[in-house]
Amino acid sequence: MKILITGATGFIGSSLCSRLLSEKKHEIIILSRYPENAKSVFKNIGNIDQLEDSVAIDVVINLAGEPIADKRWTVQQKERIISSRINTTHKLIDYIKSLDDKPQLLINGSAIGYYGIDGNNDPVNEEAEGDNSFSSQLCQQWETVARKAETLGVRTCLLRTGIVLGKGGGALSKMLPPYKAGLGGRIGNGKQWMSWIHIDDLVSIILYCMEHDAIKGAINGTSPNPVRNEVFAKTLGKVLQRPSMLPMPALAVKLLMGQMGEELLLSGKRILPEKIVEAGYKFQYPHLKDALCEIL
Repeated sequence: MKILITGATGFIGSSLCSRLLSEKKHEIIILSRYPENAKSVFKNIGNIDQLEDSVAIDVVINLAGEPIADKRWTVQQKERIISSRINTTHKLIDYIKSLDDKPQLLINGSAIGYYGIDGNNDPVNEEAEGDNSFSSQLCQQWETVARKAETLGVRTCLLRTGIVLGKGGGALSKMLPPYKAGLGGRIGNGKQWMSWIHIDDLVSIILYCMEHDAIKGAINGTSPNPVRNEVFAKTLGKVLQRPSMLPMPALAVKLLMGQMGEELLLSGKRILPEKIVEAGYKFQYPHLKDALCEIL
C-alpha cells in the first residue's frame, strides 16, 4: 500500500517508519513542514512539504502534533498544542475530500487523555466519555475533525495512546536520569493509574488496524495491564537495580509544572484496550516488568 504519514520523525512515527521499511512491501510518503529534517532521518522515503491533489494514497496515518508534556501549559503553549493537531488534521480532511479515489483508511492519533481526569478506579474502555479538562477537550476536538473522514467513506481509527515506553525517547527518557541517580520514586500519593504500552505493541496495533477492515472508531493503545504509579516506580527501580524510595510530592509537581503536571502526572485512569483485544490482537508485552526488561 501507499502510506502517507505525518509526525514521522517523532518517537512513535520513527518507530512506525522503521517497521514499515523493514517489511519492504509498502511505499511510504512523509508529510513534513521540514522535509530536509525528515530526509536526514529516513533517506529512502519520499518527502513532501504540502499535499497535492494528484497523489493517490491508500492509508493516511496522522501522528503530527506539538509534544504535550515537554513544557508548562501557558496560554501560548496550549494554543500551539491545539493548532499543531487541529490544523494538520483539517488539511488532511480537505485533501481527502479533493481526491476522486479516497484512501481506504485514516489512522488518527489521539490519547487516553480523552477520558479526562475525574472519576473512580473502575476500568475504562472505548465507550467512556471525556470531561472538561484540557487534555480531554484537546482530544475531543482532534477526534471530531478526524471523524469527518467517515462522512467521506473512509474507514477511520482513532488511536488513543497511553504512556509509550521504548528506547531512545518517550516517557522513559525523562524518567531514567533520576532513577539511575538513585532519586526515583512515586509521584504524589502514587495511587494514580499509569496506562502504559510498549512501543512495539503500539506500532503493531497500527499495522493490525491496517490489516483488519472491521476495526474502526476509537481504539485504546494501552497494555491490558495498567499499574498504579507506585507499582510502576518500584518495578522500574527493580529492573534498573536502583532504589525508588524518594517520592515527588504533589505540591512540587503543581508548583513546577502547573496544570500539565496535575493532569498528566498526578491523575490517571485504568484504561483497557478492549476493542483491539476483541479484534484478536495478542500483546507482545502485556506486563510491565517484561516490557521494561526488554527496553532497558
